Amino acid sequence: MKHLLWVLVLGIFMSCSVDEEPEPMVTAPIVSVEDIIVEEGNDNKFVFVRLVLNKQATELGTVYISSEDVTAEAGVDYVAFDNVPVVFEQDDLVKEYRIEIIGDIEEETNEIFNVKIESAEGLTIGDNSGTVTIQTDDNSSTGIVVPSTGYTTPENYAGMDLLWRDEFNGTSIDESKWNFEIGTGSNGWGNNELQYYRKENAFIIEDDYLVIDAKEEAFSGRQYTSTRMTTQGKFDFAFGRVDIRANLPTGQGIWPALWMLGANFSSVGWPSCGEIDIMEIIGSKPSTLHGTTHWSDDSNNYASYGGETTLPSGIFKDNFHVFSIVWDSSKIRWLLDDVEYHVIDISPSGLSEFRSPHFFIFNVAVGGNWPGSPNNTTEFPQQMIVDYIRVFK
Repeated sequence: MKHLLWVLVLGIFMSCSVDEEPEPMVTAPIVSVEDIIVEEGNDNKFVFVRLVLNKQATELGTVYISSEDVTAEAGVDYVAFDNVPVVFEQDDLVKEYRIEIIGDIEEETNEIFNVKIESAEGLTIGDNSGTVTIQTDDNSSTGIVVPSTGYTTPENYAGMDLLWRDEFNGTSIDESKWNFEIGTGSNGWGNNELQYYRKENAFIIEDDYLVIDAKEEAFSGRQYTSTRMTTQGKFDFAFGRVDIRANLPTGQGIWPALWMLGANFSSVGWPSCGEIDIMEIIGSKPSTLHGTTHWSDDSNNYASYGGETTLPSGIFKDNFHVFSIVWDSSKIRWLLDDVEYHVIDISPSGLSEFRSPHFFIFNVAVGGNWPGSPNNTTEFPQQMIVDYIRVFK
């Protein structure tokens, strides 16, 4: 009897178990990030990274993505992003997110960064990281040859201290030291110059050299671009020695300059602030160097005084040279490769501008009153390459 009762109970239990089917398990779509390869280019560009689901979304889902440096550096090679939402709507399988790649013409190797899924709502995280490979195109596009020869100067002098320097090491220009002046200036920066100055035309190559790249390209109403950079408001000085080691461009209409303006330029204007041209050449005379001062005399009239020297052979584009001034309260002397070629007595009262601090300006102009315009003999691009600037007090 007891056995029969257990059989009945077991039968009822089994009957109930067979009738109740388990509910199917519903899993959220799995989201992952695809790897991509992009060509760097010389200018900034936008590309799209793809986030994909393994099946269509049945309801709204959101993933949050961030960038992560690997060998590429945020702010140098790409524009960073942090915890950005990407929304999948019903029936979506793929969503794209736009990222910005920073272009340059600096020689470097391929670099990578990751796009990481930080979290998800309504979706399951699969492969939570995709790789963006920035494929450099610089080796084939720069055409910049850094001379391996030329004059150099020491890092110290007896009786003088090293006050300020830039050796242009690293991968980017130190903006704690340098400003970039942008645009066409008033009346072509006062000289009827033809270029539009851009920050993008200056960069570091080989972790050791500043390049200012003058290019023939249409930009903002002009046919040429270049860079003009200054230390105004960041560094100025009076009395000491300045050494600038540089390699210079050439060609009709090309006008490189390494020079200084009085620190009071913004309040008194030019020429009352004073101007010291450490180095100027015009590309149609690529072996002749000019050193000049400009000022406002006692009668408030414009005045200038300059000297020049010519290389015994070759041109300034062939090798590096060191352009220097030695400046005290009574005179300024100009030197090329440690050989003096010009001097001015600044002790008279009418030259008081040159007994006050000045800041530095580096630029390559295209066209203007002095060099004239480029012609069909002018080759572009043209580069001024600076190895270092050192200031001694």
